[in-house]
Amino acid sequence: MDQVPGSPQEPQNADGERGLPGCYRHPDRATGIHCTRCERPICPECMVSASVGFQCQDCVRDGSGTGHSAHATAPRTIAGGTIAADPRLITKILLGLNVALFIAVSAADAGLVGRLDLIGLAFDPDQYQLVGVAEGQWYRLVTAMFLHQQIAHIAFNMLSLWWLGPPLEAALGRVRFVALYMIAGLGGSALSYLLAAQNQPSLGASGAIFGLLGATAVLLRRLNHDMKPVLILLALNLVFTFLWPNIAWQAHVGGLVMGAAVAYGMVHAPRDRRTLVHTLTCVVALLAIVAVVWVRTLQLVG
Repeated sequence: MDQVPGSPQEPQNADGERGLPGCYRHPDRATGIHCTRCERPICPECMVSASVGFQCQDCVRDGSGTGHSAHATAPRTIAGGTIAADPRLITKILLGLNVALFIAVSAADAGLVGRLDLIGLAFDPDQYQLVGVAEGQWYRLVTAMFLHQQIAHIAFNMLSLWWLGPPLEAALGRVRFVALYMIAGLGGSALSYLLAAQNQPSLGASGAIFGLLGATAVLLRRLNHDMKPVLILLALNLVFTFLWPNIAWQAHVGGLVMGAAVAYGMVHAPRDRRTLVHTLTCVVALLAIVAVVWVRTLQLVG
């Protein structure tokens, strides 16, 4: 059958009489479709469906099609964190730090524990001087969070960290998870410093672990999940906290309160003001910790 030149059945190129441009990647293919972002002509092979129209492959690779960078519009967690390939990375690092310090303490002399544990103010006969947070050794508030002496103690805390950490890390994102863990641990250290006897040493990651437990309860409530398992676990841990001897209940309560408070601010922040609310939540929590430490220090040295 004869065809009329210029009819739809006749193949056309970029310079054909119909005046259609050639695809930016395949100039010999005439097309009437343009990328909605860069407006370059694209053939069916090169077009990618977008929320409105089509985009070229370069624009899809370089960005999201919304005018923002691909990173800015990447999928986010409920707290606004980016979705990581390994949601256990920070948990593994924290676990490794605790185990490494446990090994170091086990291999070193007993004096290492005395230099790193949390103590308010006491006389050290080995050094013939006063030691403690009140003497300016603020680092003890942090080092005590990673310090363990007994195998059962570190085993229980690390199993709890491995169980509670990854879901929270995945939900909050790595930076927020680190902030939660550290603030909860510092909250436990601060309350121990405030309420425990000034010469009573304490150590362990329990404050931070209780913070993760409180944060888990807040997250499950936010997601409308069944809270019975975590509430039962929390109740059992609180019973052991107050009935088992030689447990620094102050660290557990302080960590629990701080962890729950920080997590609440993170998962309930308005989407358009997440960064501001998260920052303010962490700053207020840290200021409260500093205030508690300052008041206790004045009590001990005043």
